[in-house]
Amino acid sequence: MTDATMAAINEAVTLGRQGKTVQAREDLAALWNSVGVAGDALHRVTIAHFLADLFDHAADALTWDVRALDAADSLTDERAQREHSALSVRGFYPSLHLNLADNYRRLGAFDTARRHLDAARERIDALEDDGYGAGVLAGITNVETALAEGNTDRLPTH
Repeated sequence: MTDATMAAINEAVTLGRQGKTVQAREDLAALWNSVGVAGDALHRVTIAHFLADLFDHAADALTWDVRALDAADSLTDERAQREHSALSVRGFYPSLHLNLADNYRRLGAFDTARRHLDAARERIDALEDDGYGAGVLAGITNVETALAEGNTDRLPTH
């Protein structure tokens, strides 16, 4: 059975990857409003996670990344696995904390950024040895390097 909301999220994400950022943001925001702040946790974490990527300013992205983390905290493996049998909520956290670390770094809140990088590293064992896992690990390294340099610029990978 197809989850219509997940299908709509994927369509919006595709628009964003095609450079249609404004339309993707509008579509995801409309989905967020229809799901609601107490709606399906998988829908909320997915919408917020991808919506954060569509904002240039770190403060805007941070708002959505915090919402994604909050939604993940109420997501169960059972719900995630109804979408895909291999999903584990624990596997969401390295990426979620990495994104928060990057936002805080860009805002100059280096100590908070380091705490989120630590949280991401504490959970990297939940990642598979695949392209996604390698991407998250590379992201952690990139943000760590930028932090060490005191760099608040947007990184090309984020």
